[in-house]
Amino acid sequence: MTDRGDTETALESRTGLPEELRVLAQALPRADWPRHANFDGLTRFWLERHVMFREVLSRIAAETDAFSAGDMEARSYGQRLSRLAGFFVQQLHEHHHIEDAHYFPELERLDERLKRGFAILDLDHHSLDRSLRTFAADTNEVLDAIRDGGAAIERAKAYRDEFAPFERMLVRHLEDEEEIIVPLLLKYGG
Repeated sequence: MTDRGDTETALESRTGLPEELRVLAQALPRADWPRHANFDGLTRFWLERHVMFREVLSRIAAETDAFSAGDMEARSYGQRLSRLAGFFVQQLHEHHHIEDAHYFPELERLDERLKRGFAILDLDHHSLDRSLRTFAADTNEVLDAIRDGGAAIERAKAYRDEFAPFERMLVRHLEDEEEIIVPLLLKYGG
């Protein structure tokens, strides 16, 4: 198990996976994944979910920036933010639950060299869950400011700054998870 204070593996400070956990990713580079014979079903679905999380968070960021710049009406922004953020939170939570309860225990058995990688991904999920709760609370504060007619633009600007670290952590996690999971599925079949 990794130590939460380990800056090499802590999600908040990590810049990539330790080299010993990239053994399959080095043998099966990302650029080659779509052409691999085992790139189908689960692998494709897994990557599509990750793309969706990146895209939804990017849309929330872009629409928050547009509202903050005065380019989007408050009511429209609030409706869109509520829908997108609610969808994002629910889907990410469900995705992590399925990974933790079903996929990771099975996949971890395929290659002993990646056992530490799965421990890191598990700790990532705990860090992301905490950040996701903060993201949801911050989203609700923006929606409350819009509903109350308060300083909604100022709150939206602060919100954008507040979720930037979460966005960075999520992207880091998704990239690292892909470097563990996809080569594993390609090598051993998904």
